[in-house]
Amino acid sequence: MRHKSTLLLLASTLAASPALAAPTATKALFGTARDGAQVDLVTLRNDKGMVVKFSTRGGTITEISVPDRKGKMGNVILGVTGFEAWEKMIGFNAITGRYANRIGNGGFTLDGTFYKLPTNPKGVILHGGFQGLSGKIFAAETFAKDGRAGATLILTSPDGENGFPGALTLHVTYSLGNDNVLRLEFEATTTKPTVVNLTNHAYFTLGTHASGPIYNQLLQVFASRWTPTDENQVPTGELRSVAGTPFDFRKARPMLPAIYSTDPQVMLAKGLDHNLVLDGPSGGKPRLALRLTDPGSGRQLEVRTTEPAVQLYSTNGAGGTDAGDGMTIRQSDGLAIETENFPDAPNKPNFPSSVLRPGETFRSVTEFAFTTDKEPFPK
Repeated sequence: MRHKSTLLLLASTLAASPALAAPTATKALFGTARDGAQVDLVTLRNDKGMVVKFSTRGGTITEISVPDRKGKMGNVILGVTGFEAWEKMIGFNAITGRYANRIGNGGFTLDGTFYKLPTNPKGVILHGGFQGLSGKIFAAETFAKDGRAGATLILTSPDGENGFPGALTLHVTYSLGNDNVLRLEFEATTTKPTVVNLTNHAYFTLGTHASGPIYNQLLQVFASRWTPTDENQVPTGELRSVAGTPFDFRKARPMLPAIYSTDPQVMLAKGLDHNLVLDGPSGGKPRLALRLTDPGSGRQLEVRTTEPAVQLYSTNGAGGTDAGDGMTIRQSDGLAIETENFPDAPNKPNFPSSVLRPGETFRSVTEFAFTTDKEPFPK
């Protein structure tokens, strides 16, 4: 009889317990571009209060709000205030491609054909060129299923756009679960042989923008090698050990010494702007790439990816951009974490291949897992 009473009490308790709210995804008008095109804003929310917002203009992430160790919410990416301000910041926190990072030599050769790209005077193209993916307006389809909510952004880049062969159709999915993991999934197909390298160029600052530069945030990168560059910041093709260099983050340490190192490679880039080769095999399940910790707030970020490398960029080109609310975006206010293939891989046979052919599907997954120093990282 006692056993039956216990079961009834347990059932009653479970019935009275509130069910966890499923994550949600909503889409609303963000603003109207100068050409009359509509730009929407997608908002993802979970039961822990985490909020992710991104626009259909290049999949630009405008907000990632997560709690600190005391439960106070804060936006952990750099940004500006309002639609019009974001329209002046195209490329910031956005999808980057068709080839993220740099390609040198004025272009690349594929299957015996040289494809000339719109480069700067030094023969270098950055992030797919001036008319890259970051400025495009994507179609967006929201969803909620399997414990996650999100939106898939869809776009076709025409054959020959910015010199790249093949019509490239992209499906980029941003999704959020109640585990505080933001997942970015990239898929692409092509009508002709081409090269592809896709990422998101979000700038993180776990203490929030108001806390100042990222100098004392602790960075750990699971990378034993890096790719040195020439005077144009294009990789030479060498894979070099990080040991004894400013790029050795195998143990967590503050970023300040690396950002202001007198190493010629750091001085050339005016801070961190370097490709680190991640340990372990790429292309399978997302593996641990890096951890970032803000000692002041206790916020922590773990990044996992299927990609072979990560480009770290310490906002070196920021020159006091007005961010609204009395804030400006300055050098070292944030860290871009660009999970991707190696820069200039189309011109470096010893680098991982970036070639995509008709009938194949490019796939890439990166996860941003948020927690605090009071809790373990979500799996």
